[in-house]
Amino acid sequence: MLIGVPKEIKPQENRVALTPSGALELKKNGHKILIETEAGKNSGFTDEMYITVGAEIVSTSDEVWKRAEMIMKVKEPIAVEYPKIRAGQLLFTYFHFAASEELTLAIVESKSIAVAYETVEKADRSLPLLIPMSEVAGRMSIQQGAKYLESAQGGRGVLLGGIPGVRPANVLVLGGGIVGINAAKIAAGMGANVTIMDLSLARLRYLDDVMPKNVTTIASSEGAIREYLPHMDLVIGAVLIPGAKAPKLIRRNMLPLMKEGSVIADVAIDQGGCFETSKPTTHADPIYVIDRVIHYCVANMPGAVPYTSTQGLTNATLPYAIQLANKGWESAAKENREIALGVNIANGKIVYKDVAEAFDFEYTPLDKVLN
Repeated sequence: MLIGVPKEIKPQENRVALTPSGALELKKNGHKILIETEAGKNSGFTDEMYITVGAEIVSTSDEVWKRAEMIMKVKEPIAVEYPKIRAGQLLFTYFHFAASEELTLAIVESKSIAVAYETVEKADRSLPLLIPMSEVAGRMSIQQGAKYLESAQGGRGVLLGGIPGVRPANVLVLGGGIVGINAAKIAAGMGANVTIMDLSLARLRYLDDVMPKNVTTIASSEGAIREYLPHMDLVIGAVLIPGAKAPKLIRRNMLPLMKEGSVIADVAIDQGGCFETSKPTTHADPIYVIDRVIHYCVANMPGAVPYTSTQGLTNATLPYAIQLANKGWESAAKENREIALGVNIANGKIVYKDVAEAFDFEYTPLDKVLN
């Protein structure tokens, strides 16, 4: 199979979908690799490193899209890339369809096959291709939250960990999954008072066992959130429903409960965000203020640390990419339920139920489109 890797063009996205070592593994499996020139530069991988392992470097993304049977990306295609997508072309990347009707319609109309990193799912319900980036985003959310609490950034002027004689910041983490546990780990390590809320009592029991003493677990409800918001300096939105829109846990009318200059960081923004007032931002313009509360809603947080993020992501995606390339998407989906759950749209049909329900579109079970 001819596999193409175009350079990411979403603003401030510095990751690349395939490392030179990954290209070598695909080459060893008999596949040809096209890399757009300088696609890996911002992640620390030069064109020469790809050439050394047998990849072909091409000068334009147009050539990659035109020639490749399978496209590997990090972020979803954006509008200027829609016309480049061909019928039958396999796209393997993050999509987050439920957050964008425009993207969903574009992929449906292209009649391509969209295998979404974020819905590849193991039998234990874990999301192996989302986990590494969730780990990065969860940890980064605390770094960014701590920065924007500084008065020079418009924040309350609170040091996250405090000092002897002065209380540390109060941090609320909504969601006890991969993002939440990583956010709580970093916040607690910096000395903050951390509260994690989650609906699952089993998850809360686990977190209570493994977290340090400055982390408290609370059963999540609207009442509990309203009770805690007035005391919080930093709130992290870390709730995920695979493939579906994130639930709105903090409504606009709840913001006045918060202190002036407090910060909310919405890590769920790729899936529409779990704060009603959230809207996607970029690393170049990361924050805005509503009702005196600073909102940090960067949609590709791991793109700011591409060296770490690219290696973490490609460690997870490469085994699935090899299966897709070796077997073709249909055989791979038939043989591996994890890959089958990753298929969101195929040949003009939406085959992932939560994506169809997000926009009230027609849903077609995957087995109806498999030959």
